[in-house]
Amino acid sequence: MPNFCAAPNCTGKSTQSDMAFFRFPRDPERCRIWVENCRRAAFEAKTSDHLNKHYRLCAKHFDPAMVCKTSLYRTVLKDTAIPTIFDLTSHLNNPYNRHRKRIKELTEEDSRKIKERRLASIEQLASKKDGAVEDSLSTNEYEPQLSTEETEFRDHLRSLFEVVVMLVACKVSEAKHMSSNLQTLLDYRMNAGDEALRKRFQATAVNTEYLSATQQSQLLDVCENTVREEMLMEVRESRFFSLVTGDLVDFANEKHLPLFLRYVNQQNVLREEFLEFMSFDGDENALVERLEAQLTDRWGLSMEECRGQAHKATGTSTTKMKAVAVLLMQKYPLALHMPCSHMALNIHLANSLPFPNVQVVMETLRRVKVFLSTPFAQEELEKAIATHYQKNEEKGNTLKLACGSEWTEKHSVFDVLLDMLPPLLLCMDSIRDNNDGTFSDAVTADAYSITETLSDFEIIVTIIILKNVLTFTRAFGRNLQGETLDVFFAANSLTAVLHSLNEVNDNIDVYHKFWYEEAVSVADVMEIPVNVPRLFLRKQRAADAGEVHAEVYFKEYVTVPVIHGVMQEVEDMFSETNLKALKCLSLVPAVMGQMKFNTTEENYAEVYRTDLPSPDTLPAELNCWRIKWKHRGKEVRLPTTIHETLQLPDVKFFPNVNFFLKVLSALPALKLEDNKSDTASDRLQVYLDSMSSKQWNKSLAMLNVNAHVKHDLDVMVEKYCRLYPEDDPEAESEEVAEAESEEVAVAEAEAKSEEFAEAEAKSEEVAEEDAAMK
Repeated sequence: MPNFCAAPNCTGKSTQSDMAFFRFPRDPERCRIWVENCRRAAFEAKTSDHLNKHYRLCAKHFDPAMVCKTSLYRTVLKDTAIPTIFDLTSHLNNPYNRHRKRIKELTEEDSRKIKERRLASIEQLASKKDGAVEDSLSTNEYEPQLSTEETEFRDHLRSLFEVVVMLVACKVSEAKHMSSNLQTLLDYRMNAGDEALRKRFQATAVNTEYLSATQQSQLLDVCENTVREEMLMEVRESRFFSLVTGDLVDFANEKHLPLFLRYVNQQNVLREEFLEFMSFDGDENALVERLEAQLTDRWGLSMEECRGQAHKATGTSTTKMKAVAVLLMQKYPLALHMPCSHMALNIHLANSLPFPNVQVVMETLRRVKVFLSTPFAQEELEKAIATHYQKNEEKGNTLKLACGSEWTEKHSVFDVLLDMLPPLLLCMDSIRDNNDGTFSDAVTADAYSITETLSDFEIIVTIIILKNVLTFTRAFGRNLQGETLDVFFAANSLTAVLHSLNEVNDNIDVYHKFWYEEAVSVADVMEIPVNVPRLFLRKQRAADAGEVHAEVYFKEYVTVPVIHGVMQEVEDMFSETNLKALKCLSLVPAVMGQMKFNTTEENYAEVYRTDLPSPDTLPAELNCWRIKWKHRGKEVRLPTTIHETLQLPDVKFFPNVNFFLKVLSALPALKLEDNKSDTASDRLQVYLDSMSSKQWNKSLAMLNVNAHVKHDLDVMVEKYCRLYPEDDPEAESEEVAEAESEEVAVAEAEAKSEEFAEAEAKSEEVAEEDAAMK
């Protein structure tokens, strides 16, 4: 909740600026002085504890000398600070303002008594704190004094961090390029007059590496941790969040899971930020433990406040991430497992089916997407489409438009793929022939591999089954990623979707017959033989089970598993709790208006009742919320989205509604309204696509994706000095002193050993002389 200043005629609040706010003191004597200076009549009857708990004053009511900034994120008052700067007259210019804070009118006698009490109290407080104040002023407690060497070292570090941040902004990614470019920029800054760098460089040996790989890694770690902490501060302030994971990324032949957090910040803006890559090693239980440790122990968050989770998994990782989601929901029931808004629902459903033939289709789609980004490949595909559909130019033109706009990631992907299969094979054959030598051997090899996969009748059948089954969820998924009103109606239409899927399942023989005939027709056009997979036939012969008809085989091993798998996944992803949460979208005024203000949010509020700020007043508050919009003026437009509703100035007077909207906005199934073209996942994908996998670097990826996050060089310098004290000048001087003392000790030991050897030699000579004389 934002802080509001309690001073008369002051409209300051914490959401408008970076102004610091201070509680009324608990000490009754100091608190009485604050109240007298405020001249708020209503405060005189309140206790100091009550004022301390519920009221604040902003920093502009205190003398600047009384306000101390102990760090970038913390501002405190001196112990004797008293507010003295107030506006007690501006309300006189607007006598009709009924909402101003009532100011107490003082008589001459009141003024005299207050002045006497104030002087006595100030003297008493000053005498108590006199010693502490003098010490703080003499030693400059809030800004510790640094030696000349420490100051120069910190200036040097600040220049280094500035250069590193500049390199990250320029998208430098490969480690060796980072090193060479860093040295070039350092040289440039020294030539431009950076004395801190010049002094440091001149003090190093000629053959010494100016900035080693270890130091570069340390600088990147500090930058990364500082940027991450800046984002985590916003997450902690927002309290509730959702966990989102992305596709696996390989670093040094180890799989890592990208972690994103979605939350609503203090400005009521929905954010989804990339935080870190986490190792994907181990089983599901190990991964859950690692996730909890990451969020709670390292980041200071509470999984009890996680309100949603979504996992954008593909391939073999899908099953593992589904198990992780189930384990997290068992521990934290309100961490609702939902589809990710970044992925079309039909693609998510297909990825979640753990059948080899379905996974081959999905992997082939990803390979086709990458292949078509090869130079001249898209042009070859468009030529093949024109050739195949020369008798139907309208459909050919439609298909050209469809295949040129990220068609592999859309809800209708399987419909487009089926129409594109013949021209796609024709395109691959043309690239394999490579008559004009346009394509490399590697590209022609990829074309051959894709052709072999798509020429398999089992893959043709699987594509057609997926296309027909997922037709029933296509409109539902499109609405789920639409506007707020579309999402609300999607949540209410799930029953119809499940009814359609059950109807298909009950009449599977009839549906499969039509779908199988469609597959045979497509195979005939593409001259692909209709047969049962060779591996299955070999097992049948080994078991002497007799001959199996192709239609029966594909019904048992493709159609039935796919329809059952899709039904189960839809039921899991949209459980009763999930639907109750989504139906709370009726709190958005445009949805209420569409429903003729006849909504029943109370029936769904039980999901979050324990989190509500005022659960007892919920029914009355919801009724007031409906009345407010139902009886609005004709010129007042109904807000259509959660974000637009949260930006309303009076939503804060409905604390329960405000809470619902913030939690709903953070659910991963809803689209990011303010970040349509530049999401954290998109920026991460751009980074990964811009270079080969051998050049990927986790720290640089994190910094590149979060280049928009503000950073403070002084904070980075402070962290570096705290984390790596061995690089501090004092530590270095101590090490030098220790080394010198060791050298002196060794020299003294050697001198003593030499003296002892000489003494022994002389004694032996004397003994020999005595023996000779005798």
